[in-house]
This record gives sequence, C-alpha cells and structure tokens, in this order.
Amino acid sequence: MIPGTLILALLLAQSQPPDLARSAQAAGATSDDLTRGIQALNANQPAQAEPFFRRAVDADPSSVDARFNLALVLGMEAKDAEAIDVYRKTLELSPRLFEADLNLGILLLRNKRPADAVIVLKEAADLKPAELRPQLFYAQSLFDAGDYEQAEQHFRASLGIEPKSALANLGIARALLKQNKLSDSAPFFRTAASLDPNYKNALLELGAEYDKTGQNAEAIAIFREFPSNDAVTRRLTQLLLSSNKAADAIPGLEALVKSKPTTDNRLALADAYRQTGQKAKVFEQLQLATAADASNFDLRMSFGRTLRDDHQFPLAAREFQAASVLHPDSAPALNELAGVLILAGQLDEGLAALDRVRALGKEIPGDIYLRAITLDKLHRNQPALDAYRQFLAVAAGKFPDEEFLARQRSRIIERELGK
Repeated sequence: MIPGTLILALLLAQSQPPDLARSAQAAGATSDDLTRGIQALNANQPAQAEPFFRRAVDADPSSVDARFNLALVLGMEAKDAEAIDVYRKTLELSPRLFEADLNLGILLLRNKRPADAVIVLKEAADLKPAELRPQLFYAQSLFDAGDYEQAEQHFRASLGIEPKSALANLGIARALLKQNKLSDSAPFFRTAASLDPNYKNALLELGAEYDKTGQNAEAIAIFREFPSNDAVTRRLTQLLLSSNKAADAIPGLEALVKSKPTTDNRLALADAYRQTGQKAKVFEQLQLATAADASNFDLRMSFGRTLRDDHQFPLAAREFQAASVLHPDSAPALNELAGVLILAGQLDEGLAALDRVRALGKEIPGDIYLRAITLDKLHRNQPALDAYRQFLAVAAGKFPDEEFLARQRSRIIERELGK
C-alpha cells in the first residue's frame, strides 16, 4: 500500500536546494566565508559548507544570503530543528523570500507540522503561482493538515500548471479518496500510473478502500492486477472465497502455495478445494500442512474435524489425540477425541477420553449423555443408569430430544435391574 506521506517523499526527492542557494545569493557574496560555503555547497558538501556559513552569519547577522544558506545546509544534514529556526530568522530579515518560504515549508512537512507548513507554503505558492513545486507542496500541506477539499483544489491547480504531472494526479486521487469519492478518484489513480508506472501500487489504496466499504467486485478487479504481491493475493483469494468464487481463487492460491507453502496458505487452498468439491486435494493440503507444522494445535483440530466429517474416524482420532497432547487441558480436543473413538467402535478408549474431561472439571451435559449411551452400548447397566440420571439432572429442559431418550432408556434399564 502507498503510505500517506509518499507524495511528500517524492516531492522531497525532486527538490534541488543548491539551485535555490544560488538564487538566494544572486546579489553576490562579499565575504570569503560565504563564497567558500557556496563553493562547498555546490560541490554537494554541506558538512564542509556549514562552518563557513556560520562564520558568515557571525560576521554579518543581517546577511540574508548567509542565513539562508546556513539553513539550507542544516536541512541537508537533517538538523531540522535548527534549520527551521534559521529559516524563520531569514524571513524576518527578508519577508516573502520565496526560496525561504518553500524550504521552510518542506522542513515543517518533513517534521509532521503541516498546520505550520500551510502558512509559509501558501505564501510560496502565491509568490510564484505559475511554478509547479510550490503548488504541489502547498497542496500536500493542506492534505497532511486534513483539509482534503482544499488539498484537492490545489492539486488540481498543480495539474493546470503541468497537465502531465503524475504527482498532481496522485494527489487529486488521494484527496478524493479521503472525501469518500471512490469512483471519482479511480481515473486519477489510473492516470498517475499511466504517466509513471512506479505509481501503479497506489491503486492498492483504492482497492483497500473498496474492500473496507464492502465493494468486493471493485476490490477484486484491482487486486487481480497484482499477482506477484503475496499479501494482495491472499486478500484477493479471501474475497473470492467469500463471494462464492472459489474456482477463481484456486490458481492464485496454488501459485502462492508453490512460492510460499505456509500453513495459512495451504489452509486457504484447502478451503477453496473444499468449496469446489475436490475432497482429495483438501486432504492432501491438510496432510502436507500438518506434516510441516505438527505442533500447530488449531491445524490438528481443523484436520481432525475434516476427517471426522468424512467419517474417517480412526484418522480423525489420531489428529485429536495429537491435539490433546499439545494442549492437555483442552476440553474441546478431548471431547472430539471421545466422539470419534466412540463412532469408530473404540468405546472404552472413548470413555477414557471422557474421564480426562471430567478430571479437568470441564464436563458439559453433552459429555454426560455421551458417557451414558456408551455405557449403555456396553451393557454396563448401573453406570449407564447413573449417567442418564446425572444428565437429566443437569439438562434442565435444554436438550428435549436427548432428555426424552434418556428417560426411556432409564426406565428400561431400571426394569432390567429389577428396580
């Protein structure tokens, strides 16, 4: 995704402070220090230029050129706090100095002070209304200050100065997006990308907003354009699956699993195969995922339930047993284990799993009922009767079908026991 400060970063990258330095001292340098500082600056050696400019300021505190160029090299050295202070003093000496307004505004933006930047960048844009850079920076300061409507207007003004400005188009797109004008912003995102392919990723901002607002078809259309972006592919497949388009999701997921065979990616692919009825491929992905991530409790539980639902009870029991080893205090794992063992005809083993649930103090009415019917199958009449009675005591009318059967079996067992 494109970060909110991208346009600012791009503008800063395109800034050319040494040119502004030459412009600011156009009246001519009279001191040796100022002259030598300018020479070092034009050689792109700001650290070497700084002491010369400091001495020039000390020698003539009223020198606009000395102060401006000192501020300039301080900014180039990322000594922003001092640079901001020196630019302000420069503007006190020479109000409405375009280069000082512009560079001060840039530094204020860089230091996340957009409200302060708006003031000086407006002045810079007013001083040179036909120049693109001050208009773009002013628009960005408005954007960063949260005035998206005004930002849009000034990005549009930038576009009037340079119709082929990719940054102006991107700025308009993002300002419109912030105003929830998604459909209006789309053409500007497209134009920015066509003018500079490096800005294509900005489309993901629009796609993310479509996704956020539930416009799945529009989000899907954009996300399809980024097949090499794994994070986007994962989100695309989630949208396709939730939109009942599992078949469309499978090619991207298969490619993703091939490049990054993580558990999450395999589970997503297994889900897509499940939705398209490809049972064998579901099991294949789950087996591979489990083999690679054997200590993943949730994965073991998921694979066990898939096997259970396919009536592969012994294999399901293996997964639930492994899950219960990973989390010995997990009642859900033990409940699932008990259930599939009993369905597989391993009744005593199933009862043993229920005993573990009871020992944890996590027994629920369903566990008691399962214990009762299992003991009943084993013809252990008295324990079965006790379990049925316990179930009826805790069920309290919440399980009418099971309670009916429990009463019926209780009466039958009582007759058999002669009670």
